Amino acid sequence: MGKSAVILNKIPDKIKRIAVIFCSSVLLACALNLFLIPGNIFGAGLNGIAQLISSLLVKITGINIETGYFIFLLNVPVGILGWLKVGKSFTYYSVLTVLLTTVLSIIIPVVHLTPDPLMGALFGGVITGAGVGYALKYGFSTGGMDIVAVVLNKTTGKSIGSLMMVINMMIILTAGIYFSWQSALYTIISNYAMTRVVDGIHTSHQKLTAFVVTKHADIILPKIKNSLIRGVTVLPSSGGYSDSKSQTLMTVLTRYELYRFKQIIAQADPVAFVNFVNTADVTGNFADEKQQAEIKNKLGN
Repeated sequence: MGKSAVILNKIPDKIKRIAVIFCSSVLLACALNLFLIPGNIFGAGLNGIAQLISSLLVKITGINIETGYFIFLLNVPVGILGWLKVGKSFTYYSVLTVLLTTVLSIIIPVVHLTPDPLMGALFGGVITGAGVGYALKYGFSTGGMDIVAVVLNKTTGKSIGSLMMVINMMIILTAGIYFSWQSALYTIISNYAMTRVVDGIHTSHQKLTAFVVTKHADIILPKIKNSLIRGVTVLPSSGGYSDSKSQTLMTVLTRYELYRFKQIIAQADPVAFVNFVNTADVTGNFADEKQQAEIKNKLGN
């Protein structure tokens, strides 16, 4: 582990999250006001619905209300739902992101940065995807359908994919009917670019196998078992170059747990060698989020 990584790991978690909240909010507000809104290109989920409401009000009544206000209003019931069903920490940071995004999207002026709608769609989608992806990577969301996704997964175990597809299709059709089919087509391109970037940064459904070579397995093991609720296979090992004795810990986790896992390793053994390998599939006893919560309740965590 390099010096920069060690220094980064010493930064308190709360400060890291606040920094990510600020950066994600800036990215989302800039994507809206510099690329999507000027080009009549609509985002996905609640942000896209907020854009539609704001644009339709101007088109039908001539009343201009900033998109940020509608983002906030639509996220109020979703935030309450997340607070009740998901947890206070996740919802707290998510609500802070929504509030800051709302303020910034009102403060930052709408500027027609590029006359090319394709460039607007691509850059708007990529920047939005970066904002959403890094928020998810650090254990919270940018609000909207992300919170609904977590609630659905925790209560029903089902994916939000079909619901998101229906909502995005409604946004695209509305954009095509009331504005232009060119706007609808560019909206599809923007949403696709956003999805690809989010998947590249963070996807909670993807699984990883972690190999940790350490001399402090006795410290790391209980933290992984109690905090992440994951089984660990312990393998005796020795350095091929140094011939020093160590232990190799092998465990499978989701990308959603990756941030917390890195924290545990950095705190317990900053010099541990960690190798992450993409895992196509697992069979056997691999606890999902609902099962993990049940085990935590039994343990009294």
